[in-house]
Amino acid sequence: MDQIQWGIIGCGNVTEVKSGPAFSKIPNSKLVAVMRRDAALAEDYAKRHNVPKWYSDVDKLIHDPDVNAIYIATPPNVHEVYAEKAMRAGKPVYVEKPMALDAAESSRMNAVSKETGVPLFVAYYRRSLPYFVKLKELIDSSVIGDIRYVNICLQWQPYDEEIGELRKPKWRVQPEISGGGHFHDLASHQFDLLEYVLGPIKSAKGIARNQAALYEADDITVANFEFESGILGNGVWCFTINKGQREDKAQIVGSKGRINFSFFEKFDIIVETESGAETYNIPYPAHVQQPLIELIVKELRGEGVSPSTGLTGARANQIMDWITKSNR
Repeated sequence: MDQIQWGIIGCGNVTEVKSGPAFSKIPNSKLVAVMRRDAALAEDYAKRHNVPKWYSDVDKLIHDPDVNAIYIATPPNVHEVYAEKAMRAGKPVYVEKPMALDAAESSRMNAVSKETGVPLFVAYYRRSLPYFVKLKELIDSSVIGDIRYVNICLQWQPYDEEIGELRKPKWRVQPEISGGGHFHDLASHQFDLLEYVLGPIKSAKGIARNQAALYEADDITVANFEFESGILGNGVWCFTINKGQREDKAQIVGSKGRINFSFFEKFDIIVETESGAETYNIPYPAHVQQPLIELIVKELRGEGVSPSTGLTGARANQIMDWITKSNR
């Protein structure tokens, strides 16, 4: 491909700043069409972002001759069907995370990509963010020696932010739409990044429960996992705490020190060794998906390789299935 001309399916909140504007800020890339089921909202998005075409019919966007690549930014329950439609139309797909409702759907998506020869990418953009590129560099440098274990603690999303008007839960805590709850939405980023910096996870198990009964999805998960390298990991994810208890902490411990970092909210990486502590402050770019989208565009043009593909993206779904289904 010479010019990558993108169409977005599902131009919701994630596309407003994180991803949407980036498609037209990258060389040899342009956002040319958007689709949303509500035609008025699709038109509003298009006009605000200077996109020439908008649709309320997904098939019309997929088969638009001016569109040669598709970004699927919908909830996970329709990722598989839309991705298959696009790939069978010969158009590369960039799909939001988590890749699908579960590992089985992810596997089928990859099978279609293999069958058709059409590339499939997943929006695990932390693999190319400068903050996490630095984290990987520090780990690879052995500054903290041989890695022993990983610990994750994620606590957020208090009740009043999640239920909304008329006590109707949002789609992220409706398993039939999201695949689970906030664990599936957020831990998917974490497991994908951990495999990128530390290698494959070979086993995982956990306990997932709904303690507060505010919605159908589990609201707390505790897990243990092991990497093929022998590194061990554990984590707790709790989404029914008050605002004062909000935490996003991760720690990688080695034989000569440790690295403290955040997956979501903070921009400091702190390396602690016998010689002292060193802090690296690396803010996210304005459009956090732009570095990854740029690498995808380069791959489609034969100029580079994306670190996030359908095969790597499916791994997070597999790990989460191991954890949440191991005690069912």
